[in-house]
Amino acid sequence: MKASAWISAMRLRTLPLALSSIGTGSFLAFATGYFQWTIFILAIFTTICLQILSNLANDYGDAIHGADNDLRVGPMRTVQAGEISASSMKRGIIVFVVLSLVFGIELLYYAFGLSSTYFLVFLLLGVLCLLAAYYYTAGSNPYGYAGLGDLAVLVFFGVVGVGGTYFLFTRGLQAQILLPAVALGAFSTAVLNVNNLRDREVDARAGKHSIPVRLGREKAIVYHWLLLATGLVSASIFIALLDYQWHRLVFLLSVPFFIRNAMAVERIKDPKLLDPYLKQLALSTFLFSILFGVSII
Repeated sequence: MKASAWISAMRLRTLPLALSSIGTGSFLAFATGYFQWTIFILAIFTTICLQILSNLANDYGDAIHGADNDLRVGPMRTVQAGEISASSMKRGIIVFVVLSLVFGIELLYYAFGLSSTYFLVFLLLGVLCLLAAYYYTAGSNPYGYAGLGDLAVLVFFGVVGVGGTYFLFTRGLQAQILLPAVALGAFSTAVLNVNNLRDREVDARAGKHSIPVRLGREKAIVYHWLLLATGLVSASIFIALLDYQWHRLVFLLSVPFFIRNAMAVERIKDPKLLDPYLKQLALSTFLFSILFGVSII
């Protein structure tokens, strides 16, 4: 079995999006005087393992449930193509469940210690992250097929990803931290929306009731604009609450990239041509997280 097939199944191009949440939470902690490299590095490894786990489970689940088939518009998945067997993919999923737990527990031990109540609370949260990663499209009743994937992304890439990372450093959480958390969650949900717009017709045939399947193309495009606007407005409100300095506006350099994405999604009618804009929006979100970090520190 080729290593290239596993690399393809891991979908490494999705990692910048996952790391954007960790980066934003870390920048927020740094700006308030709390930062530790060990926590940061362990959080990165944990997040990478969770994201790869989610990608492998998605490859497996969509193949089993029929969303990945010969009519698929996006890149062919490995189980669908027969490059990796379903049983091998299951074993790969187990490997990344274990790796996620190993890095996650080490992260919590270093951040809180074994005797802390926070350790148990975050361990439970970590288990929920594992379950969310797997049951998005895998399992007997995947929630992604019910159209709940957007809500899960908003919560886990936004509130949990940004707010949880901030808490690991600071052991506290201010209400205004929810603003950049919502921003990252909205941008990440928009990435999923582009993916679901691309796959809308195939998903409908497979019984996968994503938001674009439920709303139709035109309303899903309006929804896309709203997601990006929500992210930018939330971040702008957070910056406006800070004392004014010129560098606070640096994050606005990312705005044209989001507008370009929304305009392209609105303009493009052929689903095959939407695929590059998944990567473009993920990288735009990553750029935003860096520029936002510069703005607040």
